[in-house]
Amino acid sequence: MKRVLLAAAAFAALASVTATTATAEETTLRVHYSIPNLWSEIKEKLATEFMARNPDIKIELDAPEETYAKGVQRLLRESVGGQAPDLAFVGLNRWRILEDRGLTVELDSFIGDDAAFEKAGYTPALRSLGQYKGEQHALAVSASTLVMYVNPDLVEQANGHMDDFPTDFDGLIALAAKINNLGNNIDGVWIAAHDWRFQSMLGSYGGRPMNEDETAITFDSDAGVKAAELYFRFAKEAGMKGYDGNAARQAFAAGTLGIYIDSSSYLTRMMEGAGDRFEVTLLPNIVASEDKSAVYFPTGGSAIVMLTEDEAKQKAAWEYIQFVTGPDGAKIIVENSGYAPTNAIVLQDESYLGAFYADNPNAKRAHAQVASYAGPWYAYPGAEGVAVTDLIAAALVEVVEGADPDTKINEVADDVRSKLDMQ
Repeated sequence: MKRVLLAAAAFAALASVTATTATAEETTLRVHYSIPNLWSEIKEKLATEFMARNPDIKIELDAPEETYAKGVQRLLRESVGGQAPDLAFVGLNRWRILEDRGLTVELDSFIGDDAAFEKAGYTPALRSLGQYKGEQHALAVSASTLVMYVNPDLVEQANGHMDDFPTDFDGLIALAAKINNLGNNIDGVWIAAHDWRFQSMLGSYGGRPMNEDETAITFDSDAGVKAAELYFRFAKEAGMKGYDGNAARQAFAAGTLGIYIDSSSYLTRMMEGAGDRFEVTLLPNIVASEDKSAVYFPTGGSAIVMLTEDEAKQKAAWEYIQFVTGPDGAKIIVENSGYAPTNAIVLQDESYLGAFYADNPNAKRAHAQVASYAGPWYAYPGAEGVAVTDLIAAALVEVVEGADPDTKINEVADDVRSKLDMQ
């Protein structure tokens, strides 16, 4: 009996040591993200699938922030107190703010062989979205460009035709005005007063927010004035309302908004919202410049950055980064959102998304636009970068409310130069 008890005690002790060792070997990674109405379900799916493949790594998702801008501000605050998460999903135009503060861990040492990495689906174009001064600080996770969501029923009621949909802004505004005149509860068109949307319209005319080396503001060019004029004309000629994005999406889903201009990332939500009321049709954004080579649509979406300096956690973090940016993670993201993939393998190998594209022509059109006109989402440099985007958004609101677009865009450009100490 004594031997049995000793054996049992030894076994219990061994089990305790084994459990303690197993627990010690498990790595927990805190992960930050923003925009829960778009990302919560997807982030949970990514975490669940990753942990099933990597049982020794636990993913803890922090409570999300409402926007990428608020997310970055929170990350900056947390870093000051030594409470930053291990990884963060941030807007493609926001990771530079973290890099500027020295918070991001460069990824080149983890990537190793560039040729092998490219073969794994990370093309130079996709890698460029997370590079600065020759170093890789982020990897793109999702990509989107500005598109038009159209209600074909309202178009037909306004004596328009989907097979002859306008291909220039004059025609679009004329059609939106006709839809707006269908009734007091019907609106023709809506676009957010927001820096990314403005950059997209600017890019449609061939303009850029800054010069190539980011030393001068250029959005007050002719292209920038024309982009601001679109907001003015949408309001004055087509009756665009000043409501926010949630209200606009609800109006479109209810069938009371004819043309909703926004990120392709909303595709799944827009189709689900409309349900059986009408068939949502996604169309590419209008290309206004005669010089198509000058046109670019800033690539919206997100990138992932590594923040932890703990070497053990870095190894686990790199495993997670490879999963969410790899073909399996890209498949989950594409199938559950309107985002285009940021890994070339899922576009080359039909076993990933071939059936999906066959069943989702809207997504195929959106992703084709990314391939044709995707460009950088310009991030204004320095600590005032976020404040600058707020200045631009506020100026666009004034334009929608009736301010002269030429005057206002020049005023805000001067304000931005002053704030960023640029010429």
